[in-house]
Amino acid sequence: MKKLLALALASVMALSLVACGGGAATSTPAGSGSGSAAGSVAPTTGKEIVYWSMWEAAEPQGIAIQEAATAYTAETGVNVKIEFKGRTGQREGLEPALDAGQLIDIYDEDVERVNKTWGRFNMNLEEMAAAAGYEDTATKSLVSTARNLSPNGTLDSIPYQPSFMAFFYHPSIFEEAGVTALPTTWDEFLVVCQQVTDAGYVALTNDNAYMTAGFGTHMSHYTGSSDAVAHIVQTNDWSNPAVLATAKDYEELASKGYFSANIESNTFPTGQNGEFALGQVAMYYDGSWVANEVRGMTGPGYEWGVFGYPSVNGGINGNEAANFGGQALCINKDSKVAQEAFDFIMYLVRGTYDDKLAQATMGIPAESTNTNWPVEIAAGQDFMNGLETRYAWAGGLEANIDATPVLIGAITKLCGGSITADEFVAQMIAGTT
Repeated sequence: MKKLLALALASVMALSLVACGGGAATSTPAGSGSGSAAGSVAPTTGKEIVYWSMWEAAEPQGIAIQEAATAYTAETGVNVKIEFKGRTGQREGLEPALDAGQLIDIYDEDVERVNKTWGRFNMNLEEMAAAAGYEDTATKSLVSTARNLSPNGTLDSIPYQPSFMAFFYHPSIFEEAGVTALPTTWDEFLVVCQQVTDAGYVALTNDNAYMTAGFGTHMSHYTGSSDAVAHIVQTNDWSNPAVLATAKDYEELASKGYFSANIESNTFPTGQNGEFALGQVAMYYDGSWVANEVRGMTGPGYEWGVFGYPSVNGGINGNEAANFGGQALCINKDSKVAQEAFDFIMYLVRGTYDDKLAQATMGIPAESTNTNWPVEIAAGQDFMNGLETRYAWAGGLEANIDATPVLIGAITKLCGGSITADEFVAQMIAGTT
């Protein structure tokens, strides 16, 4: 822990986010991802794939994807032209561009957004995927997620950069506190929080960006599904027993002093990149991308601990249920180079470049057969392999955009101890009805 703090304090306290996705087939086997020797250039085919990417060119994801595109072009003679739009540019610009008929062959974003928001533009990829043997090595839970989210129930997107939400923790703090077994139930979780507190550390922190994530997951454990939670917030059913039960559990965390004293003033990424990354706080409920986001504070090679959200007393689901997904790549249904575009996607999500992308971003490989996870998040392999039930983002708690700001404010006060569970329910009723 002292070594971590020394490394962190010696580094610049950068609080910036590094990322809180047909013509005739080519002769190159799709997904070989072998790369080309420097200077070797395949004869041009005169074909070009236009790819709008959600990443920035200078991000680790952008650098790895560009490397894959350059190698693919050298091997096949098919030029891959990438336009790095960034998150905002992609979310604001892609739909109008597609509506206007602009030439875009491949585009990516979160697997929910590409299927739900942009689903009408997506090409059905079932036949090409079957021909390429895609599902032989793909992560099955992500493939089923892509189909389930598709408007037509078909495979219209290829997931990559898998991710999950879980508790991340400092193994050195747990060791110092005498924690010998990871908690699987809420009562066990409370014991761990007390052990950490007794060892002189703060157990938990949060930021406004993730304030709904844990709370919504907790509610989904009570209701059994994130759809049920979404219904609660969409109908402003704040008298639902699951709301008060969740609030009371969080009230107990606050009353026992398990949350950071700064939690009510934390604005992302203060809690994550400051208190948590610097080792002042033991646990943080976040996405698997957190290792990449805090690499400036911890340095590479820091091995995080991971465990799923514990089951709650009287609840239905346990740590086999979580929000998981990732980015996904789609092909425009009007693309004239669909096969070449699909071959490039396979090149990116399998073999060499799937591994390179995971290593460069401290992320999870897309191929289930690739067990070479980055050391920073390798502890999450068993957790991800055990996932069975998928929750929507924040356990469905952000399904009503009008209620979300009120929720964030009320949850923050609840975690800070400024209001009780009953007052939380009263604030939600007053603020949304």
